[in-house]
Amino acid sequence: MKALIYDAPERLGFREVPEPVAGPGEHLIRVEAVGICGSDMHAYLGHDDRRPAPLILGHEAAGVIVEGPDKGRRVTINPLVTCGDCAACMAGRENLCEARQIISMPPREGAFAQFVAMPERNLVTVPEGVPLERAALAEPLAVSWHAVRLALQVVPGPDRALVVGGGAIGLAAALALSAMGVTGVTVVEPNAARRDFLAAVCRDHVVAEADGLFDIVVDAVGYAATRKVASARARPGGVIVHVGLGEDMGGLDVRRMTLQEITFIGTYTYTDQDFRDTAQALFDGRLGRLEWFETRSLDEGAAAFADLRAGKVAAPKIVLKPW
Repeated sequence: MKALIYDAPERLGFREVPEPVAGPGEHLIRVEAVGICGSDMHAYLGHDDRRPAPLILGHEAAGVIVEGPDKGRRVTINPLVTCGDCAACMAGRENLCEARQIISMPPREGAFAQFVAMPERNLVTVPEGVPLERAALAEPLAVSWHAVRLALQVVPGPDRALVVGGGAIGLAAALALSAMGVTGVTVVEPNAARRDFLAAVCRDHVVAEADGLFDIVVDAVGYAATRKVASARARPGGVIVHVGLGEDMGGLDVRRMTLQEITFIGTYTYTDQDFRDTAQALFDGRLGRLEWFETRSLDEGAAAFADLRAGKVAAPKIVLKPW
């Protein structure tokens, strides 16, 4: 099969590699759509030691089962493979499983390829009529669905929410907030082209800089500068939900957070139920028309990464097509 391989920082190759073999309880899936995630970009830049080269990246995928009695079944993929037996898994917090694996991170190759093998429990059937390019968005949407769900446990019934970052995770957070009944959502996005895209296509309230205070602040970027914004804009008694993994240190005003009893929640991926709930919301149309991505072929993947690196992409998401 053909795959897009991360070979070294800012170097991707498109070439033949062995086709994966489905193990017990797994299906071989023909990948029809796979999105480029911010974590893929971090690996591409050489900033993620968990993803050493050479490696097939990509974990936001949807496709069709090609073997066995379920041949032809259209599925979207939960890329987080967990043990199912530990205390975290038994408590429904699979994202905290000590044995968790995710495709695109050793020992599991990713989905920037024509085929991928996944366990049955990681697959959600996609109804006819839902394009697989949109079904591939279930994974980034689930990241933000999980984050927003946790925020609403701290501040139920918020009046105002701020999302820092208008990329796919930030936009997904805005969509999740709206789907869960929050009406006053503002998105901060410094890139003018992306800001215009979001305002035109997604009709979100998008600004270059935020002012005022918010019940919920979602940091979908994770840099010191965005954490500084988050800790300044959370209201007393509010909550900051940190999703982005841009850099490790700096930015938070811990003194203000302490004196104003601002809750900080770090969030990682999603539970199995979050993923399934998100997929159903996507299928039901509760997350909008999902027209905020552009598609390119997998053999154009290296150019797509370079364009993202250069800030030339207005759409929050690029979805690659292997066929």
